[in-house]
Amino acid sequence: MTCNLGILESLSVVSIAEISENWNGFCSTSEALLKGSGDLSFSAEFIKQVKNLCEHGLASLVEQHFLRCVQETFERNGARRFWSYFEPYSNVAPLETNKDPILEEEIQQVICKALEEISSEKQYQEKCLLLLAHALQSYEENKSQGQVNPDSTRVYLFSKYQLIVSSVLLASLPRHFPGILHWYFRGRLEELSTIAGANSEDDDELGMDDKMDLDEKSKLPNKCGNTDSDRNHKYARFSGNNKLVKNIGMVVRDLRNIGFTSMAEDAYASAIFLLLKDKVHDLAGDDYRSSVLESIKAWIQAVPLQFLRALLEYLGDFTSCNDPSSGLKSPLASHPSLCYSGTGIPSEGLVRWQLRLEYYAYETLQDLRIAKLFEIIVDYPDSAPAIEDLKQCLEYTGQHSKLVDSFISSLRYRLLTAGASTNDILHQYVSTIKALRTIDPAGVFLEAVGEPIREYLRGRKDTIKCIVTMLTDGTGGNPNGPGSSGDSLLEELNRDEESQENTIVDDDINSDDKQAWINAQNWEPDPVEADPSKGSRSRRKVDILGMVVGIIGSKDQLVSEYRVMLAEKLLNKSDYDIDAEIRTLELLKIHFGESSMQKCEIMLNDLIDSKRTNTNIKATIKHQPQPERRDLEVSLDNLNATIISSNFWPPIQDEAVNLPEPVEQLLTDYAKRYTEIKTPRKLMWKKNLGSVKLELQFEDRAMQFNVTPLHASIIMQFQDQKRWTSKNLAAAVGVAVDVLNRRINFWISKGVLTESTGADSADHVFTLVETIIDTGKSGTIDGGCEELLAGDEDGEQSVASVEDQLRKEMTVYEKFITGMLTNFGSMALDRIHNTLKMFCIADPPYDKSLQQLQSFLSGLVAEEKLELREGVYVLRK
Repeated sequence: MTCNLGILESLSVVSIAEISENWNGFCSTSEALLKGSGDLSFSAEFIKQVKNLCEHGLASLVEQHFLRCVQETFERNGARRFWSYFEPYSNVAPLETNKDPILEEEIQQVICKALEEISSEKQYQEKCLLLLAHALQSYEENKSQGQVNPDSTRVYLFSKYQLIVSSVLLASLPRHFPGILHWYFRGRLEELSTIAGANSEDDDELGMDDKMDLDEKSKLPNKCGNTDSDRNHKYARFSGNNKLVKNIGMVVRDLRNIGFTSMAEDAYASAIFLLLKDKVHDLAGDDYRSSVLESIKAWIQAVPLQFLRALLEYLGDFTSCNDPSSGLKSPLASHPSLCYSGTGIPSEGLVRWQLRLEYYAYETLQDLRIAKLFEIIVDYPDSAPAIEDLKQCLEYTGQHSKLVDSFISSLRYRLLTAGASTNDILHQYVSTIKALRTIDPAGVFLEAVGEPIREYLRGRKDTIKCIVTMLTDGTGGNPNGPGSSGDSLLEELNRDEESQENTIVDDDINSDDKQAWINAQNWEPDPVEADPSKGSRSRRKVDILGMVVGIIGSKDQLVSEYRVMLAEKLLNKSDYDIDAEIRTLELLKIHFGESSMQKCEIMLNDLIDSKRTNTNIKATIKHQPQPERRDLEVSLDNLNATIISSNFWPPIQDEAVNLPEPVEQLLTDYAKRYTEIKTPRKLMWKKNLGSVKLELQFEDRAMQFNVTPLHASIIMQFQDQKRWTSKNLAAAVGVAVDVLNRRINFWISKGVLTESTGADSADHVFTLVETIIDTGKSGTIDGGCEELLAGDEDGEQSVASVEDQLRKEMTVYEKFITGMLTNFGSMALDRIHNTLKMFCIADPPYDKSLQQLQSFLSGLVAEEKLELREGVYVLRK
């Protein structure tokens, strides 16, 4: 409709007077109608005036004037009064920090009263607007002789009016009103959750049925009817509290009525999501030994979705969707969407809500577990249920990169620090591999997470030793801990043995054309986070042992360290029980090859041969007449010798020591009998190695010890002489004074000897303690055996360490390095390494790694023979 004001020029004076009279009456009647608050007595007169003005072509002017009056009246009587109800609550704290039930109840009443009042005002104005629409529609029908849509004018006016209402209210919207709505919905939903929780306690069996995954239920056709009836029963029980749901529905309906549809949905949606977040945190907590995902999904079905179903039905939005979209499936779960209505057809709105809630629950639980992933891995495998939950969440959300970034940050801050021991770092690394192998069997993300740990461990000097200890020690290299098979790598060696036994079967399967075709059909590309230098996930296998050994980079270094550790363990054995060592060696041969472990095998064979030889020598004694034993003479039955092939053992630490005469005679007799049996072989004794079992008899006590030969030689000097000076005792034992002073502290600490200052302050005096009263110290009387074996004191070892061996082997190249630096002035590490490989090809050829060369050069820098300046080495002047 348009307003043609030019027609006024053709009007007569009578027509103009008639228009003026009708217009004035229309204006006053409109004002009276809008102020009438329910009084529609002017309706007949109003309709007549509107028709008269329309007949003169002023329909558009009538419409615009009336809508303007409606807007002014709504601003004055509707919006202003509506917002005045909420002014006292502009400074109210959020619900999370303010749990005042009285204030909550007050706000609920205010919201309901304000919405009821403004809805009543709006309803009356719509009645007035309906009069205008009826008058305009009658005129249009008469004019067009019934060819106009009878509802077009009404629809147009009502849409304009709804726009006016929304515009007026939004233009004056207080900043705190969305928060008040959130407060209201959050409180009501918490109340519903409490009611649902109380009801669920009375129906545990039904609750367990709800926790069952829906795809499992779909496999049980004979129980589908029961499942539907169970849900209907639960809904009926939930909607039995219809007063609360009805109140919420009325508020939502009134908010929609005034144009706040989006605001209302945002308010109760945010309240639902926050309530769901609190529920996830409450169920998950810090307990990682149980799965919580199914409980969360059951709660979603029991509370939010049931509430939304009741709400949508109350609002009239619960419609079945027969179109193809009704088959929409959640990307977060394998089961089909739920059917809530009696017809079995799902509500599209409810399905969309289910998708939103499930995704939010998975994402919230995922973030919670990722934030605590470090603690979860520390507790692995006890925390396996939490890892399984995290795996499912990541499968649905696909946010693996968040896990990688967060966990690497936690590792750098909490694990890869100077305060963490290498053993602890390695144990955490192994647990990380095992845990993330569950989440990512292909090992794509494990590569990214493990790289910072590997890089850090390469810079620690004791990494190789700790790895070897984990490979050979059942306690996982942690002697102070309780010992867990999960910490040891021996179980991984066992798996390697089993996999090798199944190699033939695996090869047959892989060569099968049908299986190859199936693998090709199931192929998937690697994620974008995958390292392109690695193989495809179809060929990649997470090998825990390989990843740990890969930290070193060279198996030769690990084998060398194992030789040293094995030699130390064998030399300190007081018997010939090596079954555990043989088992470990066989497992290591599977992973590293027999050729690499050949020397270690010879070492173990030496102990086997030693046991046989020792038995044969003692057998010859029984069949030969023995001379009468002198005082203090030791029988050969008390001696067990370990005979080694020195060419295949690591360098043995040799230390001169004078043994007592009876012991020297015993060793001589043993060597003589060995030569008789193993002609022409001869024994060369390492007198500082081995262990000696002693029983010391005092006036008031007896004490037993298991010590090194040097410690035994020291204490046996006091058998004939009760008092010694340090210089005389050192000369008698055959060691330096400082070595004696260091070793004799063991006997002083046990209360066997006392130390005092002699005439010479540098020459201490040691005295045997015959009775405890002499010192006032309590000792062990007839107690257990005290042990002190080689390597237990001052960190000394029987076998030269790998570092010492390397330093000795590299000494031959020191002159070459000095000559190169003299000629070239300065050289980088890579250049020195390549030059040695190029020119040192004679015996012995240069075959060291870059890391070994760097370690040797660092030793020369420490000895102040070289200097390292800006990454290059120069001779120290």
